[in-house]
Amino acid sequence: MTANILDGAALAKSIRADMARRAAALAAQGRQPGLAVILVGDDAASSVYVRNKVKDCEESGIRSTLDRLPAATTQEALLARIRALNADPAVHGILVQLPLPVHIDPHTVIETISPEKDVDGFHVASAGALMTGQRGFLPCTPYGVMKMLEHAGAQLRGAEAVVIGRSNIVGKPQALLLLQADATVTICHSRTRDLAAHTRRADIVVAAVGRAKMITGDMIKPGAIVIDVGMNRDEHGKLCGDVDFDSTAQVAGWITPVPGGVGPMTRAMLLVNTIEAAERAG
Repeated sequence: MTANILDGAALAKSIRADMARRAAALAAQGRQPGLAVILVGDDAASSVYVRNKVKDCEESGIRSTLDRLPAATTQEALLARIRALNADPAVHGILVQLPLPVHIDPHTVIETISPEKDVDGFHVASAGALMTGQRGFLPCTPYGVMKMLEHAGAQLRGAEAVVIGRSNIVGKPQALLLLQADATVTICHSRTRDLAAHTRRADIVVAAVGRAKMITGDMIKPGAIVIDVGMNRDEHGKLCGDVDFDSTAQVAGWITPVPGGVGPMTRAMLLVNTIEAAERAG
């Protein structure tokens, strides 16, 4: 068996086109969607991510602004900038790129963003809405994974799903979204004693633990859908995921590549949330 490839880049392109149509409809009403991005410091990876996000906005008809702040920016100065953006009616979404310099508390920063503009879906109000099944903003990566599963035709009701990773950004919200879709969900992590015992029975595996090639083909049920959220470097410095692609692709039914899988979908769902925020503001 050779797995089908879940092409996140192609699916994200389709989503961006749909968002461009929705953005144009809002602009015709005098309400162009606006996203404010804040980057503190000069982390190279963060700079690349932010540049791609701004580019996506431009292509989709979303007005974007980028605040590049020096690494020495104080926490209070950053919070003051966020409060100003909260009060700006032309800004519908606010994104503070993580990680932040060590002297700035990310939790305080996230909680300062207005829940109505929390397009990253990280605010405790967004997390609470997800937990209780209310309307809020979904974290972009788990949201993108759900869209990929839908695209693959996954039958989630009653399916066995294993999420590897327990972060507030991916693992926990991913498990909740799968649970809402009536899957039976097991959350594993780096200290799970017999990880393979869980993954071998899973119809769906979402790997988001941050360890290069941790999941191998002998750990996967034949025909399973494998979603690789990881972004790592292997021993040769080559970009890779949490899943050993070569061995797993021989067993799985569907698999995401790294790069070109979940990454583009994360960015696409940021656009979805921003458009949604602008529509709600109307």
